[in-house]
Amino acid sequence: METNSTTAHLVEVAEFRTDSRYRLVHFEGHGWEPLAPEEFEPRIHQLFPGLDPHDPVKVHWADRPWEWPAWHPGEA
Repeated sequence: METNSTTAHLVEVAEFRTDSRYRLVHFEGHGWEPLAPEEFEPRIHQLFPGLDPHDPVKVHWADRPWEWPAWHPGEA
């Protein structure tokens, strides 16, 4: 995770982990949140209306862009 406060990224997605269905996402001015894939884009649009989630200048993925760990309904 990049901690440089001069970054232009409004959104940073942490490293891919297989021990959770979520990825940690940092929103500038709001901190880190664990998000499931279906929560990611709506949360971006809630905090930054008009931001394109596919804009690599504003949305930074630490690795494996647009991938979330496998999860199946009914799993804890």
